[in-house]
Amino acid sequence: MNETESSPLHHIVIVGGGAGGLELATKLGQRLGRRSLAKVTLVDADMTHLWKPLLHEVAAGSLNYHEDELNYLAQAYWHHFHFWLGRVDRVDRDRREISTEPCLDEQGREYLPRRTLGYDTLIIAVGSVSNDFGIKGVKEYCHFIDERKEADQFHQNLLRNCFSIQARGQIREAQLHVAIAGGGATGVELAAELHSSARDLVEYGLDRIIPERDVKITIIEANDRILPGLPPHLSEEITEKMRDIGIEILTGERINEATAEGFKTESGRFIRAEIKVWAAGIKAPDFLAGIQGMEINNRNQLVVKPTLQTTNDENIFAFGDCAACPMIDGSGDVPPRAQAAHQQASMLVRSMRFRLAGRPLPRYRYVDYGSLINMSRYSTVGNLMGNVAKLWTTNVFVEGFFARLVYRSLYKMHQLALHGYIRVAANTLANLLTRRSKPRLKLH
Repeated sequence: MNETESSPLHHIVIVGGGAGGLELATKLGQRLGRRSLAKVTLVDADMTHLWKPLLHEVAAGSLNYHEDELNYLAQAYWHHFHFWLGRVDRVDRDRREISTEPCLDEQGREYLPRRTLGYDTLIIAVGSVSNDFGIKGVKEYCHFIDERKEADQFHQNLLRNCFSIQARGQIREAQLHVAIAGGGATGVELAAELHSSARDLVEYGLDRIIPERDVKITIIEANDRILPGLPPHLSEEITEKMRDIGIEILTGERINEATAEGFKTESGRFIRAEIKVWAAGIKAPDFLAGIQGMEINNRNQLVVKPTLQTTNDENIFAFGDCAACPMIDGSGDVPPRAQAAHQQASMLVRSMRFRLAGRPLPRYRYVDYGSLINMSRYSTVGNLMGNVAKLWTTNVFVEGFFARLVYRSLYKMHQLALHGYIRVAANTLANLLTRRSKPRLKLH
């Protein structure tokens, strides 16, 4: 099935409905689609959107994703863009077409055939996936937390283990040992959330599990400290807090094999754990490497100019984790962080208006507003303003209630970009009123 007929409107196709892609589609739909200045289509392999920084909470069970998922089709209807279901696997630059794989149901039956969709401007925002670096056993024995389905599968596996222990009255050695490969933000936040969830499970009646004895959480990091992308004093602060609550942190250990029983490291160490999570690096999806004539780096990222146009095709833009965008000052590439994707999405709204008007495109300048690490109920630690703060001081260190408030506000900002103030305020009030009637943990 094809949709390549010519249209009187300039067709902007956005591939990827993550935070940046969905924000961009929503804003372009409001500003261009509603006024019939352009046709805007969002393409994604899933029917719903969940903010990716929440996935560690889904994995731990502390977030019921049904309450936070957003349906793409409904969002498209509300905000004057179109939604196209399918996973893109081919881009034909000569014909200006993308192609989506057939969609299959749980039994492997095809319910949507392969289809093609034409574009005038293509914007790729497919994010990133975990990079296993070709290490033996990782794909076979490790969980990944790149998508909502994977996070939910991890949670289901954890629950099944706990109910099995409760019913049998016995526990295997390392049955509830969790080893997390990668000491970045995902690994650290997941470890803290799992530590908290294990104690909640016991409170709900799984009393044969003794967290202090049966649940062991280990973070394995190849660098000499966790959170290597953050300032050293923040890394040290978080390391101390994690160890205080009983989470083991192993630094300077590079994994060279995963087995059913645990991880092997280059130093000869073996970390026993039946539950293993791989969060040790990212790359862009593999299909980007197959786009003929495009410049990519060793992480499959599309190399883009400061305008966010790809270097070899001015009709194709890329942003977020799947793009390698140079810093204006030449100090390297923009880091793959949510705030960068949000900033780039905002700029691309102006870029599309300028492109339609034949005006020169703006250039992206990354602004670092700081970093926050949320350690579940235990603490939130970070520095605000980042390189903005250097105009006045070095860094603004925050911790505790204020840091947690700022961390939660990041999600509210994402919701505001999608829904506006009235709906977000109403949903926030409803959640506050019903919070005490819900379990703290998703138990199914």
